[in-house]
Amino acid sequence: MTVKGALFDFSGTLFRVESTESWLRTVLERSGTVVPDEEAARYARELEEAGALPGGAAPLAVPPPLEELWRVRDRGAALHRAAYTGLAREVPLPAPELYDALYDRHMEPAAWRPYPDAREVLGELRRRGVRVAVVSNIGWDLRPVFRAHGLDPLVDAYVLSYEHGVQKPDPKLFGAACDALGLDPADTVMVGDDRRADGGAAALGCRVHLVDHLPVDRRPNALRAVLGLLPDGATAP
Repeated sequence: MTVKGALFDFSGTLFRVESTESWLRTVLERSGTVVPDEEAARYARELEEAGALPGGAAPLAVPPPLEELWRVRDRGAALHRAAYTGLAREVPLPAPELYDALYDRHMEPAAWRPYPDAREVLGELRRRGVRVAVVSNIGWDLRPVFRAHGLDPLVDAYVLSYEHGVQKPDPKLFGAACDALGLDPADTVMVGDDRRADGGAAALGCRVHLVDHLPVDRRPNALRAVLGLLPDGATAP
């Protein structure tokens, strides 16, 4: 297989969202909502268990009224917001406006950190002439995150589920990414952290390479293995 293009997932692959506690405390401080530290910590635990932070932990259980919405959440911006604010509302917070404020916070570039080797690997792929697309199940425009962190010049195309009305593992989304790069799927590798969602690229003939969805400080160099898939097998120093 000759790798001419690399498709990357966003959350858990190139970037990681802030912790649930940081997410909540930022919104509480901005809104002027004062709660005792132990109460804020409890809210954070309950929000994490509910799976209310997009890009964070999955829900321990999706409430039955939200099950269908959860299943299609990445097909549209309104669906995505409704699903995640619905999960957040399972946790009684001290002010009703906090639910939308929490959702808005997770879309800010400051809420995200690139993995330590993301810039290095994307830059090396660009240097070697490998085209790059970001393929994400998401309900909002992540391009500002890449711009804010200086990675946008290293990406050739963004293929986002809410813009196409289809979500991974549907092969159509990966096909759209290959088309955007002008490449045959057989000449691409899909890099992601979700065996089911990102593994859908295999149906088109893409190679699939998985990484672990870990905190940024616990995964310093997993993306470097992608460079070993290139023809000369070399990796960055």
